[in-house]
Amino acid sequence: MEMKSLYIVRHAKAELPTFGENDFNRDLLPKGTHRAALIAQKLQAQLPATHEKTLVISSTANRAMQTAKIFCDILGYPVERIVWEPKVYEAHYLFLMKLLNDVSASYNYVLLFGHNPGVSDLVGYVTDRFANLKTAHAAYLELEEGIDYSLLSANTASLKNIITENS
Repeated sequence: MEMKSLYIVRHAKAELPTFGENDFNRDLLPKGTHRAALIAQKLQAQLPATHEKTLVISSTANRAMQTAKIFCDILGYPVERIVWEPKVYEAHYLFLMKLLNDVSASYNYVLLFGHNPGVSDLVGYVTDRFANLKTAHAAYLELEEGIDYSLLSANTASLKNIITENS
C-alpha cells in the first residue's frame, strides 16, 4: 500500500461577521485571497502533477469554497471534481474524521478545506500534536504505514509540517 497523505486546510481570512449577514455567506478578504494563493503555491511543490489519486473535500461556506477554488486553480486540480460537503461547516473533529474514514483507499492524497475549531482539533486528535491552524494555513499529515483513510483515528498520522506563508 502506498503512503497516504492528508492536507487539512483552514479557510482563508474572511470578512468580519456582522449582525446583518449570515456567517455562512462571508467572503474572503483580498489579503485572504493573497495568502491562500501563496500557501497553495508552496503546497504545489509537494503534490504530484497527476490528480487521479487526489481527492478534494470542502465545506460549502463561501469562504471555504473560495479558498478551495484558489488552491485547486493553482494546483491544477479540476474544480468540478471538488466534493462539496455542507456538513463540514462548524463540524466537530469526530465528524470530520468519520468523513475521511469514508474516503476510498484508491486515493493517496486528500485535501480537506474547513473551519476552526474542527480542523485544528482533527489535526491534534489524529497526530497527538497540538495545532492551531490560522487562516489559509495547511497541516500536512502522513498516515502511518499500513493505514488508509478508513482506519484513520487517534494517533494514526504524523504531523509533518504546517504550511504557512513563512514556512
